Amino acid sequence: MSNDTPITKEGFDKVQAELDHLIKVEREELKVVISEARDLGDLKENAEYHSAKEKQSVVEGRIMQLQGVIASAQVIDPKTLSTDKIVFGATVTLLDTDKDETLVFKIVGEIESNMKEGKISYKSPLGKSVIGKEEGDTVTVRAPKGDIEYEVESFEYI
Repeated sequence: MSNDTPITKEGFDKVQAELDHLIKVEREELKVVISEARDLGDLKENAEYHSAKEKQSVVEGRIMQLQGVIASAQVIDPKTLSTDKIVFGATVTLLDTDKDETLVFKIVGEIESNMKEGKISYKSPLGKSVIGKEEGDTVTVRAPKGDIEYEVESFEYI
């Protein structure tokens, strides 16, 4: 796998921290729980054992997913960027021209996108539409209820 999946430095650090926790804490705790449940005898009717094995499967799946993210990650630190066009990592301020409302968000990688935190994926319709734009540009985003028009008020790399 090549390093071609952009992720912010903050997002990469978060993924790395979760991976470390899963490997060093969750995985080790589950080994103990499974071992203790095994010692209780008959595994067919041992709810603790089956529950722990199921959780172990989920944890191992997440570990593999996060290791894949890290292996393919291209870490981008927005603070090091300086460009007059919007690119990955930018914090963008848009004006919804119909509603006269301001929308602020950061363009991030898919795994770190979270609307509640104001982080949208560069692959989302809004993310795709603002990349390459400049201050003052108009952006049209296709939405289920019809197109939404925005004006790029500003952007920065923080």
